[in-house]
Amino acid sequence: MASPEGTTPVDSATDLDELITGEAVALNVRPTGYVLRAAGAAIDLVAYIVLFILIMLALSSEFFRFLLDDALLQAGIVVALATCMVVVPTTVELLSRGRSLGKLAVGARIVRDDGGAIGFRHAFIRALTGVLEIFGTLGGLATLIALFNSKAKRLGDLIAGTYSQHERMSRYTPPVFGVPLELVEWSRTADVARLPDALARRISQFLASAGGFTPQSRAAVSRELAMEASPLVSPLPGGDPELFLAAVTAVRRDREFVALQGEKRLVDNLAPVLDRLPRDFPDR
Repeated sequence: MASPEGTTPVDSATDLDELITGEAVALNVRPTGYVLRAAGAAIDLVAYIVLFILIMLALSSEFFRFLLDDALLQAGIVVALATCMVVVPTTVELLSRGRSLGKLAVGARIVRDDGGAIGFRHAFIRALTGVLEIFGTLGGLATLIALFNSKAKRLGDLIAGTYSQHERMSRYTPPVFGVPLELVEWSRTADVARLPDALARRISQFLASAGGFTPQSRAAVSRELAMEASPLVSPLPGGDPELFLAAVTAVRRDREFVALQGEKRLVDNLAPVLDRLPRDFPDR
């Protein structure tokens, strides 16, 4: 069945990186890859092992040997082991809202499957299962499960309903386009000064997001915007409506930039006069 105009056909295989919010808005989120998850887990594992070694060194000192007998020392070792494996990971993820030393290093955060922040239940289940799949098998079981999961989830994530979201995105710099070659001659004499700011913003937003439209909706929206802009532009060029919109936007942007540069030069020329003190007025 053909999809309605202005909508994108939905494939039977849902995009695994797409998150649908409660307002039915689709968000593109990026799960942390397997390699980054392994690196973060290795950092956390080393940190918890170092913490356990420090506790053991403290328990083996003369001070604790004098205060505690062998039975209490054995109990202290068990408590220290449970603390480093379960209590500390749970507390760190809970207080940092899904982050730890390793996750901070690789730019990841543990979130619920719906994108929300994790709670105590999620952090505790992840830490408890981590005793088996991370500490017990040195990450072997977690690696095996993550390799066969689209979001690189380990067993604790599958049980708790969480996944690792990658938050360290590269900064996006929008490209700046000039006047299309077909309309360069037209742009030298075109009058676009009457184009209102609201319509100019709508045209710019459409051009920036046109790649996400279906071909039918892209052509329909470009024709509609071109019809709105046509009475305000003189002379009217022929050709594709989207090229016309791109040319109008580029001409308007370039001329506004030139005007702003002229105003800046005038202000710079007036600056010495505006900042100068009156004659014989002391500088206090």
